[in-house]
Amino acid sequence: MPAFLLVAILMKTALMQAVPCRGDAAGLITEAVSRGDAFDLAGAAAAYATAERAGCLAAAAPAAYLRGLVAAREADAKFGSAASLLPIKLAIESIDRIAATDPGARAMQLVLRASIPAAQHERPEMALLIEEMLRMESLQLEAKQPPLPVLSAHEAAGYFWLQLHLYDEARRAFDAAAQKIGDTPHVLFGTAKAAAGRRDTRLACTQYQRLLSWWGSRAGSPPEITEARGFVKQPPCVAAPMRPGTRP
Repeated sequence: MPAFLLVAILMKTALMQAVPCRGDAAGLITEAVSRGDAFDLAGAAAAYATAERAGCLAAAAPAAYLRGLVAAREADAKFGSAASLLPIKLAIESIDRIAATDPGARAMQLVLRASIPAAQHERPEMALLIEEMLRMESLQLEAKQPPLPVLSAHEAAGYFWLQLHLYDEARRAFDAAAQKIGDTPHVLFGTAKAAAGRRDTRLACTQYQRLLSWWGSRAGSPPEITEARGFVKQPPCVAAPMRPGTRP
């Protein structure tokens, strides 16, 4: 499909979705975003699903998308076994009807499709799907639409490269995400982890410290925050504290 036509469709979709979900459903969507920022993708998926049941039809695709991302992380831990990939494929299928008229939902499907070769460490196929999902989300952004909910395609690309321990590619992906989406908690964590993998201790210290500064006194300690707290206790981080608000 020509790029100009896809942009036109995106703009039309934005107009069709101009009326937001209201009442309890709107509050649940806010909760989903907050949980996603705090690295709780499962909680975010559950909040979107509850919003859908409350009558917010726009929450259906994000709920399936986030369920698929949670399943993708579990599949990676199981080396992409056939059984572990099934929930991802079911999530992709559940978005089919919506994706027929919503380019944003098609972008969600592309991210989930890319998660399958990522879990199997199949770099060539994953790279092709990453390129396509980034193209789709970039067109959304050009059409003044928001990125994919909770975890953008640009952020997901960085995580996929991290799964393959390709830290240079991950750094580039998270840098692109920072430019397109901003310094989200996922970008801060991903950049830090990629830097640690590249043995760029200074950058890793800076980004982990920035993430902890953002986290502040929030309750709980997801694995990402636990990792950051452990890393910044290393002597190089303690010896060279970061000035608040800086970015290398």
